Amino acid sequence: MVDLKFLRAYSPTLQNEVQLLIAQGKLETYLNTRYPISTHQIQTDKSLYEFTVNIKQNCLKNAPNLDKVCYDNKLDVVHHALGLHTAVSRVQGSRLKAKKEIRIASLFKQTPADFLTMIVAHELAHLKEPTHNKAFYQLCQHIEPNYHQLEFDLRLFLTYQELSTQNT
Repeated sequence: MVDLKFLRAYSPTLQNEVQLLIAQGKLETYLNTRYPISTHQIQTDKSLYEFTVNIKQNCLKNAPNLDKVCYDNKLDVVHHALGLHTAVSRVQGSRLKAKKEIRIASLFKQTPADFLTMIVAHELAHLKEPTHNKAFYQLCQHIEPNYHQLEFDLRLFLTYQELSTQNT
């Protein structure tokens, strides 16, 4: 029995189905069928910023502007952070300015583009809704209509990656 730490919030029935996929060696096949192995072109901080701002302009026109979007090597699954949104306050003369920043874990450079879109949607939704409540998840679905399936599949992907590193 594999510890499904990324799937603990899901129902026991669903967890059992995932355990069965793992036991039968079909998790990799499931993921490859849904998300064929290919690298996306969003590899630099500049391209990530442009990608994120484009989504923001299409879906959240009234949200505050972003000052910085970048990949962060320090964010990882171990610390339960795949993305981070912050408002960094800086004193400039007599004014206090808050800069909106989004940091995305570097592991998303090597994931399918759909997973990157999902995590960007998640972080953009935090510009309007700070907490993970019903309105937050509705906003995530507004930005990425397939948000919930992508989030689940990302958790499967992380489980598969963890299993792969344990077996090597």
